[in-house]
Amino acid sequence: MNAENIGRWIRAGLWALPVSALVTAWSTLEPQPDQEKDPDAWARFVSSDSYHFSHLIGSTGGTILAIFGIFALGCCLANSRVGSLALAAMVTAAAGTALLLVPAVISTFATPAIGKAYLGGYQDVMQLEFPGSMTGAFLLGLLLAFLGHVLLGIAVWRSRVLPRWAGALWAAGAVLFYVLGVVLGLATTGVSLPTQTAGALLMAVAGGWIARSGSRRAPAASDLAGAGTV
Repeated sequence: MNAENIGRWIRAGLWALPVSALVTAWSTLEPQPDQEKDPDAWARFVSSDSYHFSHLIGSTGGTILAIFGIFALGCCLANSRVGSLALAAMVTAAAGTALLLVPAVISTFATPAIGKAYLGGYQDVMQLEFPGSMTGAFLLGLLLAFLGHVLLGIAVWRSRVLPRWAGALWAAGAVLFYVLGVVLGLATTGVSLPTQTAGALLMAVAGGWIARSGSRRAPAASDLAGAGTV
């Protein structure tokens, strides 16, 4: 693949960043009812077509787009003054986001089936327990994704290639989404908090800013050729 095509793919990947954040924000707008306090409401909620569609596009699709965008951002900064940091952040964030595909897929496909089984009279299905390894993968994914995205924000801030404040907004959005949204929500209400949506929207703004600037500054042919000879 020639340098021009590589640059085109990088630009497309950068635009995947705000798109993935927007669809993720959309999927978190309506929190689930408490499964233990009101299992009937929970089962009706998760077995609805709107739930399945929002998780298929928002959770699963958004996660896949995020991985594409993460790799594009790492490649965009690979030859900058923070190349080593950017690539380390790219690998960390991509690994964490890939691990988060596990709960995303379960929420999209397994949870609606559980809800329908409960409404069909099989109430024992609510006692279903997933292996502890799934919880471990989820927590590890959260940690790696959070660290990776914060490091990506720092790399953008220090790169002198992309807007500094876009990097600051990206890191702040990661704190809102992962720490004050997902983690705090699991520790308190058990569902997503408004801070999760706010964090995703902040990352969408930062991602759009990065993509707009990065599309004009995508690696030139000479840069890409030089990278291949290092």
